Amino acid sequence: MSDSSQQDEYTGFEQGPIRPPSEAASLLIRVTRNCPWNRCTFCPVYKGARFSRRPAAHVKQDIDAVYEQVCAIQSLAGTSESISRIDIDTHVAKLSSESRSAFYAALNWYAGGMRSVFLQDANSLVIDPHELAGILVHLRTRFAWVSRITSYARSGTVARISDNDMKMLAEAGLNRIHIGMESGSDEVLAMVKKGATKEIHVKAGRKVRAAGIGLSEYVMPGLGGKKLSGPHARQTADALNKINPDFIRLRTLAIPQNIPLFDDYSAGRFEKLTDMEAAKEILIFLESLDGITSTIKSDHILNLFEDLEGKFPDDRRKMIGIVKTFLEMPEKRRMLYQVGRRLGYLRGISGLDDPRVVSRIEAVCKRHGITPENVDAFIDEAMKRFI
Repeated sequence: MSDSSQQDEYTGFEQGPIRPPSEAASLLIRVTRNCPWNRCTFCPVYKGARFSRRPAAHVKQDIDAVYEQVCAIQSLAGTSESISRIDIDTHVAKLSSESRSAFYAALNWYAGGMRSVFLQDANSLVIDPHELAGILVHLRTRFAWVSRITSYARSGTVARISDNDMKMLAEAGLNRIHIGMESGSDEVLAMVKKGATKEIHVKAGRKVRAAGIGLSEYVMPGLGGKKLSGPHARQTADALNKINPDFIRLRTLAIPQNIPLFDDYSAGRFEKLTDMEAAKEILIFLESLDGITSTIKSDHILNLFEDLEGKFPDDRRKMIGIVKTFLEMPEKRRMLYQVGRRLGYLRGISGLDDPRVVSRIEAVCKRHGITPENVDAFIDEAMKRFI
């Protein structure tokens, strides 16, 4: 996809399609549109969409538009800090169509406490560092109370930014970066066309940390398939050991029909892991992490273990124990956990201690004919619904 700045007239506040789950309460400010790489075979987002950098002036106009609506909301709320539906409808009726999107973004942000801002889309750091610093300063000027400004970034982009420019961005207010490492195995990274190597991932991660910016690294269990599961787990852990990010966030691979990897999967060139195999991979990964103080987060519906959360090294044994408990379950109980987790009945293994929940899951299994032998096929279909 071409990378061309769009110098057209400002047409109103914009928001992109995605943000990390941890940014659910954040104000979304769109700095770039779509993804400048857009070749990852496992990713369903941005395919067929053209990448462009938004003019910094337009981004600042978005910030100003939200600021104006935040002021209006605070006036409507008064000392009660609550707003009636009638007041909202009356205010919206007076707004132009261009201003309404800024109002609803401001209203959602207000409801979430107005503490954080997330810069969209897939790689905001690809713009000129001085332009980005100007946007950050403008954000801080308008919303001085904000405690966190974050962004997605690609490792290759970060690796090319000078140390001085990274520190400039930190001083301007950028205090967390989300990077999709996905894997530390060069073989896996090449297979899925990530456009990065283990060396680049490590260089970028260290650069972010050295600048004093918080770092979330995303890891994708199952991305190596059956053939590369072991190297994927071990090399990813090794890369993270070299970086020591603030957060390691798990995002289990799913293969819906609208991603390039689906063709390899359908043709048998890529063999997807079962839940048992994925759990074994995660166990190898956790056991290979060493010498870090990172916090593991498993905050996504696709993950088999939502309760797999803790800080290294103190919680290492607890997290490993969660995975081992699953692996050592009798197959029927393991099936119930798999189904219950994917349908949202369970957040963790301890949920199986509730007989009422277990009864509901058993009813689902009976209704759909789910058995330990066919549960993985059911799981594959259930996971596709969440992509």
